[in-house]
Amino acid sequence: MRDTKRCISASVQPLAQEVVVDTSNAEADVSGDAIRRRFLEFYASRGHKILPSSSLVPDDPTVLLTIAGMLQFKPIFLGKIPREVPRATTAQKCIRTNDVENVGRTARHHTFFEMLGNFSFGDYFKKDAIKWAWELSISEFGLPADRIWISVYEDDDEAYVIWHDEIGVPAERIKRMGAEDNFWTSGVTGPCGPCSELYYDFHPERGYANTDLGDDSRFIEFYNLVFMQFNKKDDGSLEPLKQQNIDTGLGLERMARILQKVPNNYETDLIYPIIDTAAQLANVSYPLADENVKTKLKIIGDHMRAVVYLISDGVVPSNIGRGYVVRRLIRRAVRMGRLLGIKGDGRGDLDGAFIPVIAEKVIEISTSIDSDVQARSSRILEELKREELRFVHTLEKGEKLLDQMLSDASLYARANKTVPVLSGKDAFLLYDTYGYPVEITVEVAEERGVSVDMEGFDVEMENQRRQSQAAHNAVKLEVEDGANVAETISDTVFLGYDTLNSKAVVEALLVNGRPVIQVSEGSEVDVLLNRTPFYAESGGQIGDQGVLYLSESKSLQTAVVEIKDVKKSMGNIFVHKGTVKEGVLEVGKEVEAAVDVKLRQRAKVHHTATHLLQAALKEVIGQETSQAGSLVAFDRLRFDFNFHQPLLDNELMKIEGLINEWIGDATDLRTKVMPIAEAKKAGAIAMFGEKYGEEVRVVEVPGVSMELCGGTHVSNTSEIRGFKIISEQGIASGVRRIEAVAGDAFIEYVNGRDVYLRQLCSTLKVKAEEVTTRVDNLLGELRTVRNEVADIRAKAAVYKASTITCKALTIGTSKQIRVLVECMDDIDADSLKSAAEYLISTLQDPAAVILGSSPGDGKVSLVAAFSPGVVELGLQAGKFLGPIAKLCGGGGGGRPNFAQAGGRKPENLSLALENAREELISTLSQKAS
Repeated sequence: MRDTKRCISASVQPLAQEVVVDTSNAEADVSGDAIRRRFLEFYASRGHKILPSSSLVPDDPTVLLTIAGMLQFKPIFLGKIPREVPRATTAQKCIRTNDVENVGRTARHHTFFEMLGNFSFGDYFKKDAIKWAWELSISEFGLPADRIWISVYEDDDEAYVIWHDEIGVPAERIKRMGAEDNFWTSGVTGPCGPCSELYYDFHPERGYANTDLGDDSRFIEFYNLVFMQFNKKDDGSLEPLKQQNIDTGLGLERMARILQKVPNNYETDLIYPIIDTAAQLANVSYPLADENVKTKLKIIGDHMRAVVYLISDGVVPSNIGRGYVVRRLIRRAVRMGRLLGIKGDGRGDLDGAFIPVIAEKVIEISTSIDSDVQARSSRILEELKREELRFVHTLEKGEKLLDQMLSDASLYARANKTVPVLSGKDAFLLYDTYGYPVEITVEVAEERGVSVDMEGFDVEMENQRRQSQAAHNAVKLEVEDGANVAETISDTVFLGYDTLNSKAVVEALLVNGRPVIQVSEGSEVDVLLNRTPFYAESGGQIGDQGVLYLSESKSLQTAVVEIKDVKKSMGNIFVHKGTVKEGVLEVGKEVEAAVDVKLRQRAKVHHTATHLLQAALKEVIGQETSQAGSLVAFDRLRFDFNFHQPLLDNELMKIEGLINEWIGDATDLRTKVMPIAEAKKAGAIAMFGEKYGEEVRVVEVPGVSMELCGGTHVSNTSEIRGFKIISEQGIASGVRRIEAVAGDAFIEYVNGRDVYLRQLCSTLKVKAEEVTTRVDNLLGELRTVRNEVADIRAKAAVYKASTITCKALTIGTSKQIRVLVECMDDIDADSLKSAAEYLISTLQDPAAVILGSSPGDGKVSLVAAFSPGVVELGLQAGKFLGPIAKLCGGGGGGRPNFAQAGGRKPENLSLALENAREELISTLSQKAS
């Protein structure tokens, strides 16, 4: 990284020059890394614990990605888990995609950004939060006091008084604003409160009259203070929270822009080196470029930061959820690069990928943001290369699809005597699915005399934007029915590592989520115990099953509850989900909790086998592969991992062999609890998607595997008995899945397959080792019979075709063309093809044949055959047949002289063939006259 006291001012300086940042307001370094460090140290000196950034993949089902610094503290703000510290400070990685269309076009919008925050959990409140925010801005970062404006909620007199009377901000620089701008809510109900924001004034010379803090050309909001002091109830009324909290956020990129004195966030040292790398690949000068080029470079710079950190945190490109976010951002970056004329990787490979080259710069400057990125660089770069090359192929398919869409639009317009228009839905399909720029769609369409329904395109875009905002734009905090229970119940003590049977006290009973005092026979109930041997679902392992007994004496049981699942809720409280089979269960009673021993053993076997599987995968296909999800069940295990291609049979055999070898070694497992830093230093692997505390549990198979894991495991690998992979498949782009069985499930699987093989041997009347040969012979015989049947059908179709040649029409004057359009009832697609080939060879050139049939099961078959003379007139069979097939609810295509199509609406076949006849006669009559 270059000298951190210097920063490119891209808009006013030649490419070769650097601009020294004016640090007259502060002697300290104003690089992005320094701003982050100074913020954290400022609050650390005021009693805040510096906590690490959480993953961009949140431990929260209500949000897709981490969108705010407060997200990792949400359970504390809700009172679901106790605070570990009274105050904290973080530099949080964040992703927001609801304003993706504004990225690069404004000075401040990003998809990836860092939010610096300080938090109070029932400790200090408004006065200290305001005082420290001002002190940080003025004393630490050296901002001129007369350039800072303040907004407060219109009814928050307390905050106004602190800012005006205690801090001394003049009244003319304090704006009271409504709830839309300055009242934070987490949802329809739940914690909420007023907020106060700090704005920097770039143009104080404009004075105080008619000021608008929303004017981006003059102001930028850089610090937001949320005073979480109320709970919004169902009726909309506000009640004070028992614990008042502080949640703040200072945008690192925004503060860097202010301190480094550059015109936008992109030209800070946090992003500009990435932009500069892209500019070099495009062979352009960013400072001398026009705004259109700069915008494209900014988009690349922003999106490359986002995708590098997302992939580092385990998100791989796919068509759903988080994976779609990554894929969309990669495709936008690639598209911008192509529009800028970037060809190849800039290192001599013209067919190579360019975004990995830009990603290398992101990784180079990532150390202070996330130290894990460099360690994962090989996987990140390989994923980006693979996705870009795949997308380039997809983009080329988009170009072909656009050509077909424009031909269809022209054909439809001629048939209906209208102006040809490409629908907004089709234009959006090209843009969103194939990544085809809408501006190129418009340009190509105009060249072909087709307009584009841009209003329809905008409607589709707005629909997607609304869906994106709904998915990504809010952190929802809701006070649930169980929240009152959580206030009186401590975390459940888990005993299940050491025992499967223990006494426990019923702390609470919930029916349909609501607390009750007792439950009777037949009731479905959630049971909360003070301690339990039952494992609660986590780390991929499903919850235990078993029984709760309530006994008046050793010989008399007064209640029996069958437990079918156990989950964690409200922090670390175990919820035992069951059915009362006998008697009555009451809060406060002591029960005997007994785990189903056989099922627990099955889970233990599969969990340890999962660890062995991950170790074997790393050994066979490479250390870069990583876990992307798992399931540890009683009947099987499932393991998802990042890999770009199917595993070969010999690789699967090698993986199985290694695991069974480790099982046979009869190795004792080691389990111990240690500080997380020590565990990572020792080489322990973290489980995908899990959240860890200061102390972690490490499960080790010496010489084979070491992982952070809270699950249950066998004591010795010999307990696993055997391991067998039952399937390997792709579940998303770059993600594979292995399902396997071990222990009792392994024995059951092998025995089941043996039964099937015995039955097959009996049916085929061969020995087991002869089954493959016998099946191959039978398949060969079947193919021969099918070919004979197909040949007979084709001959029948040709014979039928010979009887309809007389129905061919002759059109044209200067050039006579034969046209035949007929329905051939229920013959199959292959026979229909044979009939068309016969007819086009029988009829004298030029000739055009369209045949259709309905072979059953709601299917339609269509075929078009054009002789050379018709093709020379400008008609193409593939393009002509497409709109006809659409009328039958299908599609298809082919060569200029021959095409096939299918559909699912046989009731429209007659109409489709009639339209085809009219269109052929009309078009060929004009060309032959």
